[in-house]
Amino acid sequence: MLIIPAILTNNPKDFERLLSVCDGVVDRVQIDVNDGSFLGEKSFLPEEMPYLDNNIYFDFHLMVKEPIHWLERCAHLGGDRVLAHIEVMSSQTSFVKECQLRGLKIGLALDVDTPVGLLDPLVLGDLDAVLLMGYPAGKGGQQFNESVFVKVQELIQMRKNDVSPFKICVDGGVWEDNIFKLYSLGVDEVAVGRRLFDGDLSVNIKRLEDRIT
Repeated sequence: MLIIPAILTNNPKDFERLLSVCDGVVDRVQIDVNDGSFLGEKSFLPEEMPYLDNNIYFDFHLMVKEPIHWLERCAHLGGDRVLAHIEVMSSQTSFVKECQLRGLKIGLALDVDTPVGLLDPLVLGDLDAVLLMGYPAGKGGQQFNESVFVKVQELIQMRKNDVSPFKICVDGGVWEDNIFKLYSLGVDEVAVGRRLFDGDLSVNIKRLEDRIT
């Protein structure tokens, strides 16, 4: 299981500080972009960010209306993968095609109350990942919703016949008390926010890794 630090902030200096902490510690970082669509506080937006020039792969988790319009900015900044919410996109197939045109790996994200059945089966074979929120998108620090366990099991069944199955990522509320169950169900990745940066990042990652080894 890959443990991915997630950065959600509206402060440019805070963004740079958290990103510098990750450099040399992890290979992948998730940058959360929130335009307020999910009722949370707006984040530091892509057009305000410097080009992400280092040895880290970047996910852009787009909590924005019509994320298809944000793809060019994410690619320009050096993004590797985009994870966008189906609740606020007009067409999953159009979003996937636009990602492919820009050479971006593709992820679709589901908010905590969104059923797995709303994923378009026509695009599942093109996805690198499906992200499940462990609590409502854009509202950090909330309690983990255990309904995610059932959704993970549903995704496992959906990808069984796929020759190149998508990864399952859980974002929000993941910590020592639930990471082993997520791992045992078959979750491939977890994104962890502020709690992972509270103290030494590498030590906290090791604490989580110890739970699944």
